[in-house]
Amino acid sequence: MRVLLTGGAGYIGSHTALALLERGHEVIVLDDFSNSHIEAVRRIELVAGTDIPVITVDLSDREATLRKVDCDFDAAVHLAGLKSVVESVAQPNRYYRVNLNATLVLLELLRERSVSNLVFSSSATVYGPPVNSPISEDHPVGAGLTNPYGWSKFMSEQIIRDTQRIRPDLAATLLRYFNPIGAHTSGNIGEDPTGVPTNLMPVIAQVASGRREKLSVFGGTYPTPDGTGVRDYIDVMDLAEGHVAALERNTAGVRSYNLGSGVGVSVLELVRTFEEQSERRIAYAIEGPRLGDLAEVVADPSRAADELGWRAKRTLGASCRDYWNWQVRNPYGYVSEHVSR
Repeated sequence: MRVLLTGGAGYIGSHTALALLERGHEVIVLDDFSNSHIEAVRRIELVAGTDIPVITVDLSDREATLRKVDCDFDAAVHLAGLKSVVESVAQPNRYYRVNLNATLVLLELLRERSVSNLVFSSSATVYGPPVNSPISEDHPVGAGLTNPYGWSKFMSEQIIRDTQRIRPDLAATLLRYFNPIGAHTSGNIGEDPTGVPTNLMPVIAQVASGRREKLSVFGGTYPTPDGTGVRDYIDVMDLAEGHVAALERNTAGVRSYNLGSGVGVSVLELVRTFEEQSERRIAYAIEGPRLGDLAEVVADPSRAADELGWRAKRTLGASCRDYWNWQVRNPYGYVSEHVSR
């Protein structure tokens, strides 16, 4: 298939591009590079040994997108959008405008081109506070959501469902991510957060490399084995392969899947594992819990295993090792001068 990959230069997008290429698909990257880097595309080409067409456009801009996307494609994987929970609280209007418009414009583009195969990058945030754990796809969605990012994902899911009702041929898969970590084993492709990282793994890596003095661990008295929050961490390459599995098995209708490991890992367990793989000490300080943080969020990924034949394969140790390899080789992300050849 020839796949239009929106947000294809981002953290998840770049790894998904590689996974698609490894399966023999063609990839067209669409990105506005507002929170990604063109160097990521060059690195994908370096690893995959092929050229990748790039369309530079803001997907939320309808006129520009319909004008610039002048190529044929068979399917779309939609990852473009803003992704910081913290930033979304400070900039709600921007998050709704960009994330919802991007989904609306892409659906119009698919209709115009008679493309019916869509994979959407959703999020476990659509579940809100869990009423049980692990969380299956039957868990209520949209209840108790506390930030515009989560709302934008929930609302995009609903837009896709409503669109499919008037376009029965549309085959849409909603992939609800849990906590992506890791990097490609080559060390050439990884996470390159802009500004101050809001995810745990890049902060840990920056402490290990000496860029930061310590890690702030928010909450140390949760009802968990060591008192710190428990999350479901999934290797980014497992996540990327989940997109490929969804794309290749898509059938008409809308279906949602959790992409997680199904294993809960505490903050301190992740810290210890990273220390083992990096052979560096991670200084940390326990601080008070943040408003809205939960004790435990873990996926039930059995539906993806049963229906897509997909399951997470990589270990926590491998994810930490690959992330550290990326950090060492690219201490300042894609602006680093050192590139392995």
